[in-house]
Amino acid sequence: MREIQFREALREAMAEEMRLDKNVFLMGEEVAQYNGAYKVSQGMLDEFGAARVIDTPIAELGFAGIGVGAAMNGLRPIIEFMTFNFSLVAIDQVINSAAKMKSMSGGHFNVPIVFRGPTASAGMLSSQHSQAFESWYANCPGLKVIVPSNPADAKGLLKSAIRDNDPVIFMESEQMYGDKGMVPEGEYLMPIGVADIKKSGKDVTIVSFGKMMKVALKAAEELQNEQIDAEVIDLRTVRPIDYATVIESVKKTNRLVIVEESWPLAAIATEVAFKVQREAFDYLDAPVLRVMGGDVPLPYAPTLIDAYLPNPARVIEAVKEVMYINK
Repeated sequence: MREIQFREALREAMAEEMRLDKNVFLMGEEVAQYNGAYKVSQGMLDEFGAARVIDTPIAELGFAGIGVGAAMNGLRPIIEFMTFNFSLVAIDQVINSAAKMKSMSGGHFNVPIVFRGPTASAGMLSSQHSQAFESWYANCPGLKVIVPSNPADAKGLLKSAIRDNDPVIFMESEQMYGDKGMVPEGEYLMPIGVADIKKSGKDVTIVSFGKMMKVALKAAEELQNEQIDAEVIDLRTVRPIDYATVIESVKKTNRLVIVEESWPLAAIATEVAFKVQREAFDYLDAPVLRVMGGDVPLPYAPTLIDAYLPNPARVIEAVKEVMYINK
């Protein structure tokens, strides 16, 4: 084990897979000469050359379409969006081509492609560059959607995504690229669709994924000081969702709080809450609560950003509400 940055873990995953399989290549804006907008692909052009680390014009629809066609013809593209906000320009290729091709071709065409890049807020970037699209893509059959929260998971899950024969949306955070964490040395993979219990507990279940895991874990740490023992689950994958791990936890704790950055309507949290009330209703001692982003376009002002985003204090308040404390 050694401590490396989130961006380094992603780079290792891509480079290892490119060494193992000559059909894997990386394409996107600034991935080659500039070493990546967030330096995720630093040094990869030098190792793999311009035929496999490919700079593109500012034309997401175009290079996403090239990637889909390449995948249908036996290659394994990694398409980097500088931000998933820009993926809206390419969403027709992602949804109507990549996600549907296997079904429309009667199984004759697989599309082994990874679309990856940062999602959600990243400081004072305002409304058009701060959107969380996890639930948008998770809504579409034919896609797998991964949102890792730490370097070790990011590496293992990205390697699995590159090897997967279906299209995968791999969503990171601009604010996490510099995060450090312990990552195993050598070859390892992590299974897609398996949640991870980051902290065991008995009083309440807190579920989250991606960057919001920091909020969930910080809240759990502060709750421990008040003798409230929270179990914290990292979904890691939001399509497919590992409902079984969540439900088994709720059967133990009898309470559930879900933390997610996105807008409230039709969120991942909504779907998890539905499934829990459907499969574990008799175990619930309180209504499921969600801690979500605001139902508005994300503002620019720091004070309004703070008001918009979930934070540990809001999670603690929700936990105390489902535990009927201070009521």
